[in-house]
Amino acid sequence: MARRRYQNGTVFLRGTRNAVWVGQWRESVIGSDGQEKRVLRKEVLGTKQEFPTKRLAERELAAKLSPINSLTYRGLRAASFMEFSRTWLNNALPNMKPSSQGPINSQLTKWLVPHFGKCSMRDIGTLMVQEFLGGTKLSPKSKKNLLVTMQMMWNSAKKWGYVNHDPLAGIDLPKVDQVEQPSFTVEQVRSIIESAEAPYDIVFWLVFQTGIRRGEVCALDVGHVLLDDGIIVVKSSRFGKHITPNKSRRPRVFSISPALTEALVPFVKDRPATEPLFLTPLTVTKNGKRVGGKRLHPDNFVKRQLKPILEKLGIAGGLHAFRHGNATALDRMNAPMKVRQERLGHVESATTMGYTHLVSADDRLVSKKLDEILMPTDANAVREEDFQQMKRESIQ
Repeated sequence: MARRRYQNGTVFLRGTRNAVWVGQWRESVIGSDGQEKRVLRKEVLGTKQEFPTKRLAERELAAKLSPINSLTYRGLRAASFMEFSRTWLNNALPNMKPSSQGPINSQLTKWLVPHFGKCSMRDIGTLMVQEFLGGTKLSPKSKKNLLVTMQMMWNSAKKWGYVNHDPLAGIDLPKVDQVEQPSFTVEQVRSIIESAEAPYDIVFWLVFQTGIRRGEVCALDVGHVLLDDGIIVVKSSRFGKHITPNKSRRPRVFSISPALTEALVPFVKDRPATEPLFLTPLTVTKNGKRVGGKRLHPDNFVKRQLKPILEKLGIAGGLHAFRHGNATALDRMNAPMKVRQERLGHVESATTMGYTHLVSADDRLVSKKLDEILMPTDANAVREEDFQQMKRESIQ
């Protein structure tokens, strides 16, 4: 192993018209053969204008050498961005959700590897990343997504001994414009449900009342509905062929209204707990082949069932607009913020032990009130004073 010692490095001035201070030192690196060796490193510290004296430039170099002179310092692995990206794709990306793997692969193939591929990992700096992002014609949101992917890669690079610096700190990005998201009104939801065929009418009803995502409703199993307690448990989400943990990676537990509970009885009674809650309708083709009876697909059922209804009714939006409609309805009802966040899954939910005890009285009143504004009936009516009392209790 190469000998390590404390070093101050050397500083010299390069150039005349636009003079810059250059720092020089030796550093341990681990080659592809696994052997550690010492290499000579040079780096521009700054301009003569930034550091008027050599002493100031030496202080800048001392700050850069501090990690190298540390007793815990270990030589970094030598690798280009392209080489590291292959290692990261094989060892880190498979641990992520399938819904994340595709976009990240695309980002690496189309943007990151073509630009940084030949650069050494240790040579990628803040200015290089800033210039790359500034030179792309992507939207602010897409640039932010690229930066998030690079941050994940850099976190792994630090842990695996490829770098000890962070070129992503201090990156300036343009603000992402908040696009107004479609939100279905109660009247629109009512029209959609009335226009839908079974079982999709119940699906849309459930999505509006709970505010769950389209992947989550497709991943519901029979065992996730507890009829006796009027409770539904959202544990998973479907992406393509994959059933994965939901976005928060923790079960979301909340109540459903008595009317919706009754409507779900045919989907639950006398069926195995592990079967999908909602299945595509069975049909017979001209050839006599039976098709259908499969778990709902997030993309297919929106494209084939919801979109035609929306086009017929002249309504803009998608399944996510039910979720925004749910949030809007909760706000109109003056439901406590804690209840809204728990139902929408914006904060960590409580443990699933004892489902019944985890559903508050506030939550049950909310589910009833949602049905009251969607399908007003005497059976679903909830007194306004009940909600005022609910608000007072939540404040206390």
